[in-house]
Amino acid sequence: MPKLKTKSSVKKRFKITATGKVLSGPCGKRHGLIKRPQKMKRTARGTQTLTAQDGRTVKQWAPYGLV
Repeated sequence: MPKLKTKSSVKKRFKITATGKVLSGPCGKRHGLIKRPQKMKRTARGTQTLTAQDGRTVKQWAPYGLV
């Protein structure tokens, strides 16, 4: 059985916690920040936990976990 490849974009964008949850950076922080409300920019700091369904999809793209 050949080895499965991890998607390169998943390696860059996500982290898996010790309990198995998937962390990601929030969207909407790259450009066009002048037209976004201050509250949206504040709440988009740090990382957020993905839902269980989205986390399952990300884990399929990273079959051996992420380092």
